[in-house]
Amino acid sequence: MTHIQQPHLSHIPADLVAIHDYEHRAAEFIRHDILEYIASGCADDLTMQRNRQRLDAIPLQARLLQDFQQANTRTTLFGQPLAHPLLLGPVAHQQLVHPAGELATAEAAAAMATPMVVSTLASTTLETIASHHQGALWFQLYWQHDRPSSLALVQRAERSGYQVLVITLDAPVNGLRNRPQRAKFQLPDGVIEANLQHQPRPAQRTLSAEQSIILNGIMADAPTLDDLLWLRQQTRLPIVIKGVINPADATALQAAGFDGLIVSNHGGRTLDGLPASIDALPAIRRAVGADFPVLMDSGIRRGTDVFKALALGANAVLVGRPQLYALAVAGALGVAHMLKILQDELEMTMALAGCPTIAHIQADALADR
Repeated sequence: MTHIQQPHLSHIPADLVAIHDYEHRAAEFIRHDILEYIASGCADDLTMQRNRQRLDAIPLQARLLQDFQQANTRTTLFGQPLAHPLLLGPVAHQQLVHPAGELATAEAAAAMATPMVVSTLASTTLETIASHHQGALWFQLYWQHDRPSSLALVQRAERSGYQVLVITLDAPVNGLRNRPQRAKFQLPDGVIEANLQHQPRPAQRTLSAEQSIILNGIMADAPTLDDLLWLRQQTRLPIVIKGVINPADATALQAAGFDGLIVSNHGGRTLDGLPASIDALPAIRRAVGADFPVLMDSGIRRGTDVFKALALGANAVLVGRPQLYALAVAGALGVAHMLKILQDELEMTMALAGCPTIAHIQADALADR
């Protein structure tokens, strides 16, 4: 693929020791316009930067002389055992950075016993990924222009053995992607949205001169609560709603019968000015109660970040952009190494903070701010 600047590494250099190292090294392997598409948030990148700033600002607490005889990082989500509270979040167009794209990522996820959430906008079909993957797979749905088209994707995921359905609601319209615009980014030839190649195209909507393309055009195809409740009746899969920032939405979705939430500002890629996901998390946990599954993404780069999210109410976290940085640099080996770094850092944090199990990671594991 001509848009890939050089072949990925076949080994892990000694200086690749943290997620940030992959991010810095990725520029050697990813063409500038593609890197701007991946690394940017939206508009002025305020929300993306806030995700990191707010995670960094949370101080940890430590306990001494805790009993680690039965220590482990195991947890359970929707009846699935997880070795660590980590998932690979849905990331589109992975062939932008590696010829094998999602297949290489799936190989790494299986090797590290980490669930992978496959994007609607994957550059490899969900069926092909499932046929090459031995581990847990979740499918992320972007609502299509009508119910039948959306259901068709869900049914394909069901037939292929996907275990959880994630519906992303926070991006009915793309954010202001100014950095990719300035870099003149376009999807290169050969990188496609493979799952949508045979989906019917939406009918052309006729608007009056007074109507808005965004408000009266694009948003007319956005899902309603009735659409989601209808889909709830069509599938046996647990449904997790991604993109929740407001506690009022969290309680409404819980009351409507959905199975879990992902607190997310889309990595800062939709609406600039939103709160950091880590800041939104505690209020959402309080709103839905202690037993309702709540996950979080946006800004996770360290095992200490994972620990902080768990302490503030998350059951697990999802990792997004670091997948692409690691995939670009060292393929499946890089993604597996990236996950190993996060797992090791989480375990070290638990050891030094005096938390032998995930259940021990509570708000009192954080120092007062």
